[in-house]
Amino acid sequence: MIKQLEDDEIERVMNIWLTTNINAHNFIQEEYWVRNYDLVKNEYIPNSKTFVYKEDDIIKAFISILEDSFIGALFVLKEYQGQGIGKKLINYCKKIYSNLELAVYVQNTASVNFYKHCGFEVKKEQNVEDTGFSEYIMEWVKKKYYI
Repeated sequence: MIKQLEDDEIERVMNIWLTTNINAHNFIQEEYWVRNYDLVKNEYIPNSKTFVYKEDDIIKAFISILEDSFIGALFVLKEYQGQGIGKKLINYCKKIYSNLELAVYVQNTASVNFYKHCGFEVKKEQNVEDTGFSEYIMEWVKKKYYI
């Protein structure tokens, strides 16, 4: 079931954020993610619209949308990856928003391919000053059909 994040679920979502970032971005030092934990928890999550994918009282994944268009986070617990949960969250947001944008590290090829499979296209590549690595800015725009 997909639903909006509740306040008492923030710790569980942040644990998913930290462990998944460390696993998905092994080219970035773990300390980087630990150092940014409080910023994400206290600034980004409260200022975004976050939806969780929850089954049997287990939050298996979440997606956070900033400024009604930017996917600031999409994380699926490792043991539930490859089951279509991330795609369900993307499709849920596609019904709400007319365009979505995100940043993904170029080196995170699994995520880049996932987003391409979900209909996102690379708009540009840029350097991330904090880490020194490159990221793609990717975008999806709802197609308009005229009769």
